[in-house]
Amino acid sequence: MSAVSPSSACPQLTKSVGGHLTKVLSGRLVDYAEISKPRISLMVLFTVTVGYVVGIEGDWNVPILLHAWLGVASVAMGSSALNQWIERETDGRMRRTKNRPLPAGRLGQGEVLTLGLICGIVGVVYLAMFVNIPTAVMTGLTFVLYAGAYTPLKRVTSLCTAVGAIPGALPPVIGWLAAGGRLDSAAASLFGLLFLWQFPHFLAIAWLHQEDYRAAGLRMLPAGGSLPHVTGLLAVGYSLGLIPFSLLPSYCGLAGVAYSATALVLGMVYLVSVIQFACHETRESARRVLWVSLVYLPLILLVLTWDHLRLLGWLPGA
Repeated sequence: MSAVSPSSACPQLTKSVGGHLTKVLSGRLVDYAEISKPRISLMVLFTVTVGYVVGIEGDWNVPILLHAWLGVASVAMGSSALNQWIERETDGRMRRTKNRPLPAGRLGQGEVLTLGLICGIVGVVYLAMFVNIPTAVMTGLTFVLYAGAYTPLKRVTSLCTAVGAIPGALPPVIGWLAAGGRLDSAAASLFGLLFLWQFPHFLAIAWLHQEDYRAAGLRMLPAGGSLPHVTGLLAVGYSLGLIPFSLLPSYCGLAGVAYSATALVLGMVYLVSVIQFACHETRESARRVLWVSLVYLPLILLVLTWDHLRLLGWLPGA
């Protein structure tokens, strides 16, 4: 039997240890990415950008927008981390969340709590230093409402959805404030658009996962033992209210006829999908509401931005 010399064993050992460390580090990076919910953060930054663009009264200040992105992204990641830290036990009881980093034991509770608090506090301070105080205050309010009110209320009352819709609707207002805008009717129209859009979207999600929510003890509306079609009827009411509210940006001078026509058509499509869900509460109809909502929001915000820039004469041929 031939012996392995030390000179040949050391490189093999080093390679093995190095490969193991690389695998561990890459796994932790993936877990940290999952904790921060990057897709939600990107959507938040998109709505912040829309609010910034339609809130500009003078020349573009690109550095301010970049600072706003950095600060808001940090707070969004902190909110997501605290949300999962608070819900670590209930996440472990649900099929769709039991493999998240905390309930699966891949990340420690202390490090996730620390990450959430540091990202949230640093983000707010950064916005105060490099953007402005109103933007920092509004972002801090979003952080507190999402992590400190909405998340724990999910175990207490179905009204948590209404509470959670407030921080969900504030990102375009944050962008508006970053651009130097004031809290006026135009800012309120942006808030109202996102506030009402969320309800059919999240009610459909809650209906789809009602068994999971019930098993976890979360008081989302369908999981609370509500009567059949109540969830769908509530979604219809919110989608009906969304149609006139979606026209307010034009009334406030942020956009013109092109946006209004688009908002009306999109609102009717959204309403039809929600009515179908209310009449036939099935997984297919709930998923249809979900997908229509995911098309509705970016499309209406893109058209709002385009029509606003067109009215200002900032687009070629406008």
